[in-house]
Amino acid sequence: MKRILISDPTLRDGSHAVKHQLTLEQLSVYASAADKAGIPIVEVGHGNGLGASSLQVGESLFSDLEMLQVVKQHLTKSKLGVHVIPGFATIKKDLSPLISLIDVVRVASHCTEADITARHIDFAKNKGKVVYGVLMMSHMATADILVEECMKMESYGADGVILMDSAGSYFPSDVKEKIGAIVNKITIPVGFHAHNNLGLAIANSIAAVEAGALLLDGTIKGFGAGAGNAQLEVLVAVLGKMGYETGIDLYKILDASEIAEKNLLNTLPTIKPTSIVSGLSGVFSGFAIHVDRVSKEFGVDPRDVFFELGRRKIVAGQEDIIVEVAAELSKRCFDANR
Repeated sequence: MKRILISDPTLRDGSHAVKHQLTLEQLSVYASAADKAGIPIVEVGHGNGLGASSLQVGESLFSDLEMLQVVKQHLTKSKLGVHVIPGFATIKKDLSPLISLIDVVRVASHCTEADITARHIDFAKNKGKVVYGVLMMSHMATADILVEECMKMESYGADGVILMDSAGSYFPSDVKEKIGAIVNKITIPVGFHAHNNLGLAIANSIAAVEAGALLLDGTIKGFGAGAGNAQLEVLVAVLGKMGYETGIDLYKILDASEIAEKNLLNTLPTIKPTSIVSGLSGVFSGFAIHVDRVSKEFGVDPRDVFFELGRRKIVAGQEDIIVEVAAELSKRCFDANR
């Protein structure tokens, strides 16, 4: 029976959905439930990873250290993982002081910029950690380019590579093409991180496995940026029915789902009109809350903002451009009505 490694970024990607305001109590309750269910990797932190808490992308309620410490206390079987984007996270200020608490480090870059991950991957590997290279916004690059970037991460020492569908733009055929191409060219495991903006997160995750992926991400109830991620409890159930082994207890992950609904989620993830437009335009799912807020301030249609951001090929970390786009659209509307 083929084994699929599941990583759960509920307490990291889910942070986007609540403006990075998860409490320590919420972290504790879910970490305990996830550990009991046997989830292999539990990821925690600001939505954009270590060191990302800021006025520009949103401030966390608690520091990285506080969040990691409280989750670590509740993990007896699960490994503690973090998301690291060089630029947000420096080795000296953010990664080094916390490295003793961490089991798994995922070092992420834009899909064409794997070069910037080399130092962080090397540092974490030398500290004896499991390290994955992550390519975000991977819909923006061809299969050939993604293969080249993954080969770089393999050469830096990564234990595996993960494609992120950060905008929820993929179709299953896209997943099979790109994952398949990478699997055929590198020797380390390949993974996939889905978003549900077009309602295809589970289908895309299954397509990834069928193309040779050995690692999948999923969040409880789909709790994550935009329309959310692949719903973890559904993913576990479907993989089990297909004959794959995850090591996760089905009943206990279903229990964790109910616990999360009561203690973690203000509202259940849904595919809103702006989520669909985010997927169609290929814009980072985590922009949804910012686009909605800024669009109201400038009196413009958030769908127009998303499509314009897509035309400009804006990526995560460029939240300031949302204001610029909304202001320009507002001015155009004003000029047209003069």
